[in-house]
Amino acid sequence: MTVKTGEDRIWTIPNALSLARLLGVPVFLWLVLGPRADGWAIGLLMLAGFSDWLDGKLARAWNQTSRLGRMLDPLADRLYILATLFGLAMREIIPWWLAVAVPLRDLLLVFIVPPILRRLGYDPAPPVHFLGKAATANLLYAFPLLFLASHEAWYADPARIFGWACAIWGTGLYWWAGVLYVVQVRQLVKRAKTS
Repeated sequence: MTVKTGEDRIWTIPNALSLARLLGVPVFLWLVLGPRADGWAIGLLMLAGFSDWLDGKLARAWNQTSRLGRMLDPLADRLYILATLFGLAMREIIPWWLAVAVPLRDLLLVFIVPPILRRLGYDPAPPVHFLGKAATANLLYAFPLLFLASHEAWYADPARIFGWACAIWGTGLYWWAGVLYVVQVRQLVKRAKTS
């Protein structure tokens, strides 16, 4: 008989928040591309960002961290980023090179890092690095600002300046975090060869 640990929990409040965030992704995309209800879309994006912060805070405070939570949380972040990039590019608010640059890093890491980590006996998902969190935060700040910049209102110019600053920094940090993940994996491979 196998004994379940706290890491095997599924039904926790942080996991429910992450699942709710995941369910919000298609709604967000519909709001952006269907009725173009930017106010509602931005509100949903902000709510998703808040719930991202809250689920991590609650998981640590209530000792409800779990394997499922460590999978759902970054998955929800990535899907919101992809959905937002796609929506912004489809509406010609951002160029397609930006919409491709961010997910390209994730694709490269998915095909390089997990197989190596599995072969070495490690969890296929590398631990989240602070730089990766900073990059994601910059991107999640950039997106609502870029939506606002597409409007013809007094706030469009400041939103454009700050939105593009966060988008460029976020993309750069996102790729730099990817490089650091590869470096970490290389160190694990070297350690495995010497032991």
